[in-house]
Amino acid sequence: MRTTQTESAIPTGVWKSDPIHSSAGFTVKHMVGTFRGSFGQFEAELSDASGEPQLAGRVPVESVRVDEENLYSHLLSSEFFDSERNPEIKFDSSRIVREGEQIVIDGELTVKGVAKPVEARGQITGPLKDPQDNERLGLDLETTVNRHAFGLDWQMELPDGGNVLGDEVTLTVHLELVKEA
Repeated sequence: MRTTQTESAIPTGVWKSDPIHSSAGFTVKHMVGTFRGSFGQFEAELSDASGEPQLAGRVPVESVRVDEENLYSHLLSSEFFDSERNPEIKFDSSRIVREGEQIVIDGELTVKGVAKPVEARGQITGPLKDPQDNERLGLDLETTVNRHAFGLDWQMELPDGGNVLGDEVTLTVHLELVKEA
């Protein structure tokens, strides 16, 4: 009989996101479908410098990616992200728990200047060595938040009832982190 050991430790050191192999995005109900957006720039770092593992992420709001220029401008306006006064979305963890390949990260998400606690769940992969002898670690995380809690209140009613946008926004982050030497 073969037994397997469950890994429960978070790897030590400083791990920074590889921008080529990482992504951050969101989905929200839009009338009868799902609207998907992403961010072209962001930074994430997993570190144990404080003695406990911590994950921090920063996203410039102006890096939001949508396929339509007017929608891009609308998202940057005060009706949505208000990028002029709030140029960055931030996440700072307060607790990270790993059980095998599953991970739960509690922390504070700041959007439009409003900070709220969130819990992200997902998978952790690695660490492993890449062909260039770098250590890599994968994190796939997801959380759902109510956009109104962050002051993202824009809405339009549909002629037959209902709303253009849903209240719940799902945030997804796929990180490939590289250990700093």
